[in-house]
Amino acid sequence: MAEKKLYDAATIGDLATLQQLLQANQHLLDVVSFPCLKNVLHIAIKHGKDSIVEEVLKINPELALELDSKNTSSLHLAAARGNVVIAKRLLAIAPEMCWWQDGHDMNPLHVAAMKGNEAVLEEMLQLDTIPATARLHRGQTVLHLCVKHRQLGTFTILVDKLGDLVNAQDDDGETLLHFAVRANQLEIVEYLKENNKLEKLTKNSAGKTALDILNESVRDQGTYTKMKTILKKYSNQSIFQNLPRYTEMTMVAAILIATMAFQAAISPPGGVRQEDGFDEEKSRYFKAGSAVMAVKHPKTYKQFVNANIVSFVSSTIAILLLSTAGSSDQWIFVSISTSFVWLSMASIAATYGASLVMTNPNMVSFQYGNVILIIAFIFGPAIHVIYIFGSTEIRKRVKRLVKKVSPNCVAV
Repeated sequence: MAEKKLYDAATIGDLATLQQLLQANQHLLDVVSFPCLKNVLHIAIKHGKDSIVEEVLKINPELALELDSKNTSSLHLAAARGNVVIAKRLLAIAPEMCWWQDGHDMNPLHVAAMKGNEAVLEEMLQLDTIPATARLHRGQTVLHLCVKHRQLGTFTILVDKLGDLVNAQDDDGETLLHFAVRANQLEIVEYLKENNKLEKLTKNSAGKTALDILNESVRDQGTYTKMKTILKKYSNQSIFQNLPRYTEMTMVAAILIATMAFQAAISPPGGVRQEDGFDEEKSRYFKAGSAVMAVKHPKTYKQFVNANIVSFVSSTIAILLLSTAGSSDQWIFVSISTSFVWLSMASIAATYGASLVMTNPNMVSFQYGNVILIIAFIFGPAIHVIYIFGSTEIRKRVKRLVKKVSPNCVAV
């Protein structure tokens, strides 16, 4: 009879009855167990009766550590219901419950993410993010779980906290993009695209990309066209989609050009004078270490030096920008440094052309202006094409930056 009254009190939140029962039998909470090994705390949390939960935890906090027959903890139940007040109370008693797995190998963070309970999820993530990285059935991540259950809110929270998991694959080689396409989750696909969270289209163990899966699935006319357009862009991504790798490549190119320019400055074409002397042909006295071509071809050598200086300075500026770029505005620094690398490449090409004119007897009559024309003919169209395609991405990013900054400006 007491068990039935205790169960009813926990279900409807009758605190007065609970207190009366405990006055009659102070050990009642310890000895009573309901079906599936649930205790009174499990029942109260499941029905959202905060007053009962507080009273029970005040009397016997050890009940929070008990599991039911399915290995479900009190925190699992609070996460499923989305009760952040109870979740905080339980975490204060036993923060290690974040790690506990139920019969489906899910910990409370997985449950909160799957149910879309953002407040509880954020509370647990503040305590520890590592439990959220635990893998589920067939190697799936908590992000896969969010996609399967259509929980964009908890998905975005987890992506911000666990960015490295975005490109994770399960045991079948399936990425979040594969899952989103299978579940016809256009919002997830758009979010991944807008925030540049995926590097590229990858193939699963069956050799299929997300675009292949989309083309093979039953077409939803409301989402198919938009989703296909996005996935095609992933197949041909801009440099900003793989920014870390592009930054490394740009840095290597800038360092290489700076090294070449420095070497050309200390070892000019034609070499340097070994001893002091007088050049009778030019009627000019020279010192040891001076460039031979400075006397033989003074005009072209001056152009060589100018081009080499531009190459060295622009490449070192690119190195400086890339090495000081912050994570939030990295794309801005990379965009600017790319322009300097282009300039340094064109300048080092001009340096090379001047070297050929000065040192090759067959090119004595070849004017340095022709070298510049050849360089412009080669670099001009290439840079123009890159700018056309790259500037679209830059404009989009500038617009996003302005949108973020403008509300702050208005607030100020």
